[in-house]
Amino acid sequence: MPVMRRPPPPIPLPPGDGSNGANADACPVRSRRGPGDRLGSVWRCAAVALALAASLPVPARAGEGYARLEGHGGPVKGVAANADGSRALTASFDYTVGYWDLSGAEPRLIRWLQGHEAAVNAVAFHPDGERALSAGDDFDVIVWDLPSGDILHRLEGHEGKVLTAAIAPDGASAASAGWDGRIGLWDLEEGRLIRWLEGHRGNVNDVVFSADGTMLWSASYDGTVRAWPTGGGPSVQLVSHGFGVNHLVVDEAAGWLAYGAVDGAVRVIDLATRAEVADLTAERRPILALALAADRTAIGVGDGQGYISVVDTGGWDFARDFRAAVEGPIWALDWVGAEARLLAGGLADDAAIWPVTGTAGEGEALFAAGERHFQKDPAEMTNGERQFVRKCSICHTLTPDGGHRAGPTLHGLFGRPAGAVEDYSYSEALADAPIVWSDETIHRLFEEGPDHFTPGSKMPMQRIKRAEDREDLISFLRENTGPPYGVGDRGGHRP
Repeated sequence: MPVMRRPPPPIPLPPGDGSNGANADACPVRSRRGPGDRLGSVWRCAAVALALAASLPVPARAGEGYARLEGHGGPVKGVAANADGSRALTASFDYTVGYWDLSGAEPRLIRWLQGHEAAVNAVAFHPDGERALSAGDDFDVIVWDLPSGDILHRLEGHEGKVLTAAIAPDGASAASAGWDGRIGLWDLEEGRLIRWLEGHRGNVNDVVFSADGTMLWSASYDGTVRAWPTGGGPSVQLVSHGFGVNHLVVDEAAGWLAYGAVDGAVRVIDLATRAEVADLTAERRPILALALAADRTAIGVGDGQGYISVVDTGGWDFARDFRAAVEGPIWALDWVGAEARLLAGGLADDAAIWPVTGTAGEGEALFAAGERHFQKDPAEMTNGERQFVRKCSICHTLTPDGGHRAGPTLHGLFGRPAGAVEDYSYSEALADAPIVWSDETIHRLFEEGPDHFTPGSKMPMQRIKRAEDREDLISFLRENTGPPYGVGDRGGHRP
């Protein structure tokens, strides 16, 4: 019979500790034995997720293995560390990829990689350490030259967001998991499509290469895990779970595959027999991240309730179970080199590195609770502020500092020509648009929608149907975006 493992219930923190009464448990735990037993409107979905909960970082404690990768202007949806743990990549809702140096006492940003036109979901290092992949909501996969920050190739063809991209061990090819139900197999040297792998009946959420690159495993929202020969040929279904499968990790040498699903299940199967080896379900849903340590001895698990678990693959026991976010999910995990540290991303605007071993930070969450603008009680806001929070605040700030958000600052908005904020990478459509922002143009933007008023721009497709709501939003912006463009403090705008 398969082994069933469960972490013990989390230990509640005492009231008044600054955690809003949330639970946390960073101590090693014992497993308990028991009987065997997601392209709709991406922006609307993301806004709903952000409005549900948020997490703000607490300062890292130097010398204990904690570290923060700070600077993004939106939640961190993907993370990756290179083989020796000296570099990291972070993918964010702010459309950018962060490239980081982890070799010093504190993480240091090397550069921002800008090229996506929507949220970036995943990142991966090339085996040569000089290149990387990123996958985004803009349906594209980008191949980056890390030393220069240049785009080497843009891999296009998916008809839905791309959730994951994986690189074959020899570095010659890559695979992309699309929400169009297809897997793209790509030649990385030429930047061309080799073939589409089709067979899933739902969004494809994850892909993993075999050690020799001849096999590819995939996880889908259709509830299945499939194995594909990369040289061509039919796929084989390994798992039929019943609920969408989000992520998977594989240890070929040990002969097992582990997957995490929408219903919170984390299960391990034997690759040869497809029999269940272990059930690691902790009844926390959904499972949003799985990461296999380089030495294959541990799996990191991140879920929608903000927990990170570490499972020992030797006996399928829980080694750690830690509430990393007081509110909100853990969207991404990766191990940092050979060290016992996990790089994590969630609703906070920065990523965090957490030491798995030792007693540092026990009882302390990585991402602490804190109210953000979009969490403010609607009853406490005017109608204009409510419209701003719902339609604008995720991508734009009202201050001179744009905060590395997905959109430019709205400070000094009125009288400003489109495309006039310095250091913001506009789409060509908006940079060249003959628009000056005024009551009339903002009214038209939300009456007609960006897809009609600013076609080809990166602005999300949304409208405000009621004229009263549009007028209230404009009044709010008039009162909160500072002096008009060209008057007083320009807040970083071009003359």
